[in-house]
Amino acid sequence: MTKRICIIGGCGHVGIPLGLAFASRGFTVTLIDCNEESVNRISTGKLPFKEEHAEELLQAHIGKNLSATTDTSVAADQDVVVFVTGTPVDEHLNPRVADVLKVIASYLAYLSKDQLVILRSTIFPGVSQIVENLLTQALGSCKLAFCPERIVQGKGIDEIFNLPQIVSATSVHAEREAADLFSTIAKKIIHLSTTEAELAKLMTNSWRYLEFSIANQFYMIVEKQGLDFYKILNAMKDDYPRAKHFASAGLAAGPCLFKDTMQLSAFHSNEFFLGHSAMLVNEGLPNFLVEQLEKRMGSLKGRKIGILGLAFKPDNDDIRESLSFKVKKLLELRMAAVLLSDVYVAGSLPLERFMGEAEGIILGVPHQEYRSLLPSCPYVDCWGVWPR
Repeated sequence: MTKRICIIGGCGHVGIPLGLAFASRGFTVTLIDCNEESVNRISTGKLPFKEEHAEELLQAHIGKNLSATTDTSVAADQDVVVFVTGTPVDEHLNPRVADVLKVIASYLAYLSKDQLVILRSTIFPGVSQIVENLLTQALGSCKLAFCPERIVQGKGIDEIFNLPQIVSATSVHAEREAADLFSTIAKKIIHLSTTEAELAKLMTNSWRYLEFSIANQFYMIVEKQGLDFYKILNAMKDDYPRAKHFASAGLAAGPCLFKDTMQLSAFHSNEFFLGHSAMLVNEGLPNFLVEQLEKRMGSLKGRKIGILGLAFKPDNDDIRESLSFKVKKLLELRMAAVLLSDVYVAGSLPLERFMGEAEGIILGVPHQEYRSLLPSCPYVDCWGVWPR
């Protein structure tokens, strides 16, 4: 059984839960990251972001069998090297495969054919084979696996131990080693080919994005008629099993769902029409929310309009790709004076001051701290947590 594991990009939302999970099983884990501030925080036992139950594990293992560093050469001394670099999309919504290859190429001097190399984040279908070719050319041979993360951000520690782990590899030997490794932290191992695993990850996130788009489209249809979407939704779901898992409306954002839906579209020659429609609906919801508030208040010019909640999901501090900032731009185009507040985001207005100054409010994300509020000014809440 391997003993030394390093995670490249290990101080981020994917790397930290994985590193803590392996450390809790007795492995020696090194988190390698170019973000010196995050490395320093982790080295002192503090997390750079909100992640339930992670800080307890961090404090239990940091300085013992867990460490963080900016020194890339440490990768040379490891038995397992995990890359958590995902595939982004460019301004034309095409996958930027070169970004992944560039990171891996920068570590070739530290890699050997005896190490197990694992790709962890979402990658475009076929990238595993491209990486295998890159490693083989440089090292003569390689052991490469793709084992996608499947956790919900903020609850990764709980989920990584309880969800099945998909394992794929470009060789039988690498697949066996990867399965043995992940069986120490996962309840169940599911074996797929690399392309099947790459598609499974994209399809999972695209399906979630489609779910949100259906709810958001229905929300806009109903609310435009002056009716209560959540009254109808609750009636649909009341003791009716086929509607039990119907999603609620909300700003569907974050670093994965939109991006991975566009990657799946690119894989299918841009003929993923459901995915494109979902994008138009989800990306169009901010416009609808601003129009709703404008309908209730009249002109927003010169008015103090607040966006409450800046993270891309509830009870989290991650603002990456949050649609609250698209709402902000739309309000600014209407010449509103925009106020921003989030209990988890440093530098935003304190809640009490925000509630006292805002003349109108759009609920960006329903953190628990906001659910019992009842604004006295006009507001728009697509999440359904405040009284209509």
